[in-house]
Amino acid sequence: MHTNILICGAGIIGLTLARELRSRGVEGISLLEAEPEIGLHASGRNSGVLHSGIYYAPESIRAKTCGEGARLMAEYCQEKGLPYEKNGKVIVAKQESELVAMEALFSKAKANGATVQMIDEKELADIEPLARTAGGRAIYSPHTAVVDPKAVLHALRDELVGSGKINILTHTRFEHAEGTTAYTSGGPISFKLFINAAGPSSDRVAHAFNLGREYALIPFKGIYHQFVSENAAKVRGSIYPVPDPRNTFLGVHFTRGINGNVYVGPTAIPALGRLNYGLFEGVFLGELLSILRAMAAMFFRNPGFRKVALEEPRKYIPRFFYEDARKLLHTLKRREIRRCPKVGLRPQLIHKKTWSMVMDFFSVQDENSFHLLNTVSPGFTSSMALAKTLADLIEKNYPI
Repeated sequence: MHTNILICGAGIIGLTLARELRSRGVEGISLLEAEPEIGLHASGRNSGVLHSGIYYAPESIRAKTCGEGARLMAEYCQEKGLPYEKNGKVIVAKQESELVAMEALFSKAKANGATVQMIDEKELADIEPLARTAGGRAIYSPHTAVVDPKAVLHALRDELVGSGKINILTHTRFEHAEGTTAYTSGGPISFKLFINAAGPSSDRVAHAFNLGREYALIPFKGIYHQFVSENAAKVRGSIYPVPDPRNTFLGVHFTRGINGNVYVGPTAIPALGRLNYGLFEGVFLGELLSILRAMAAMFFRNPGFRKVALEEPRKYIPRFFYEDARKLLHTLKRREIRRCPKVGLRPQLIHKKTWSMVMDFFSVQDENSFHLLNTVSPGFTSSMALAKTLADLIEKNYPI
């Protein structure tokens, strides 16, 4: 088989990039998907929150694409009749010592062009009656919205396949590459340009092209509970804590999803495998040893990771999960939250020379391939804007 452009990965990044390239008149696009169906991993398992660009370093790619990506995603949902609700978000301080970080976060959000307000306790009570904050202040993001991730993925798939111009090859796993030929579980595929959007396996795919060997992905597991009492009806949007500026995770929070359920989570527990959704499910010895070696190096050299590694695993225990969650509300009883099947895995790119976390979207490339190695949150929100940025780079650097 031959194709002009071969995209490895039919998650949100692969699908939106294929759509953008197709809109620019690019012909001969095929996507590889290792699973029998799209959306079985990060793209289909996220919370569905469309972020507003609050958390990211000004001038970073994440900051530049988040707000525009949210706008484009909202337009797409409205055009296709997909579930979409702008229900807002508040960010609260669990203790007064976090107020300095809250002010810094507010300034960062403003620099990024996000619509945010600093509100007092009375205004907070009007917006989110159950939310509590230390120091009498909170950040309000009125434009934060929620969507159904799988509905978005399926609409994109149907649009691409329905065009008759794009192939999505499910149950087709990338194995290795030689020159301009990718060898897959479905046979060899020659290409002019290979684009790696393989999410949790993107580092392995890049390494097969002898690129990005100084980088590796470490998986983190996000487990969720559900707010199951009648008080859940009082959560109108999302209630987030002020994040710890030392790491890239946002902390356990409350989110009213597009289906009306209120979810609590996720955690950021270092996982034992890239598909380690259960306790030992998806754990493979060779991969486990590699992950444990990387985690050991991170533990001793990276204080931010050490804090995550020491604090997050205990949230497997309901009592500790509850203790973290209850700091966000005026009142919360343990019986009001219950573990639910929702689990996500987030791959985080690590630079192995410094053992630091890469904090922005990141790519490497050569003359025939382009590799996206760190499309972490807000990857889903940013995807349609990021696709435009990537398509510009591809058009500039490759003869397509």
